[in-house]
Amino acid sequence: MDTHYDLIIVGGGPIGIACGLEAQKAGLSYLILEKGCLVNSLYNYPANMTFFSTSERIEIGEIPFVSNNVKPVRNEALEYYRRVAVSHHLNLHLQEEVKEIRRGGSVPGLDAAASPFNVHTSRGAYSSTHIVLATGFYDLPVLLGIPGENLPKVTHYYKEPHFYAMQKVVVVGASNSSVDAALETWRKGAEVTMVIRGEGIGRRVKYWVKPDIENRIKEGSIKAYTYSTLSDIREGEVTLRTPEGIVTLANDYVIALTGYQPNFSFLRAAGIQLSDDEKLQPFYDPATMETNVKGLYLAGVVCGGMNTHVWFIENSRVHSTMIMEDILRKRG
Repeated sequence: MDTHYDLIIVGGGPIGIACGLEAQKAGLSYLILEKGCLVNSLYNYPANMTFFSTSERIEIGEIPFVSNNVKPVRNEALEYYRRVAVSHHLNLHLQEEVKEIRRGGSVPGLDAAASPFNVHTSRGAYSSTHIVLATGFYDLPVLLGIPGENLPKVTHYYKEPHFYAMQKVVVVGASNSSVDAALETWRKGAEVTMVIRGEGIGRRVKYWVKPDIENRIKEGSIKAYTYSTLSDIREGEVTLRTPEGIVTLANDYVIALTGYQPNFSFLRAAGIQLSDDEKLQPFYDPATMETNVKGLYLAGVVCGGMNTHVWFIENSRVHSTMIMEDILRKRG
């Protein structure tokens, strides 16, 4: 083992950073491990994304977040969280992926009964008395499971619209990300078709965007197939199942924004129990955020399992203080 810590935090997103700030305040030795760049999930958001929350609702560590407008945009959030990490000299390892967490072993100077966690990463190995998993859910898309989904023309992430100018684009989904992709690519000259499983645009779509997309659909600028699914993707075309039957469309690109999910295999490998229904809810104590594995905590959106519309930055920031209070109680 390279180093022993009081606490290792897996995930360098806003909530992982918040946990690091609280550990720092508490005087604990800690390390944040992030497999990608700082706030990797936010980095992968669309370039022009505007947050639903206001800036003060996504502040962490009581550090003010001042944005140009009431609702911050992606680049402002990236800069805010970077400044927080740098100015507070957080002990943070980026581009280092955690491969395995297992309980057991001993560390010189510690009572063997403490049974620390051994953490193996892409770059080294560590041990820790406590673990926080703040891994989010944005890294694993929910796949369509249809022929052609692995073609280069298909993406499960949308970045910016210029690439799709003057192309025939299918957008799968009716969420905020789907609506943003449809509107932005259409405004860059793409011929856009939306494929929507339900009756229409999702009710959680940002209130200042929803009328825009519904009006574009109503006027026919953007074609939308409701109660429909994409069934096959091929070079140059796609096939849909619609209430009126099978429809084949000429197509250049598919933007399949069908949602994302936590890394359940990683959670299970760490010993965390998941509910046996479709939500795959991880077990944790809502008063402390500790899982069924003693000393291992959850923080942030990963707590929701497949129900990814429960936890956000603004309502899970408190997890960091709850966890640190429990750790300090245990340390006496």
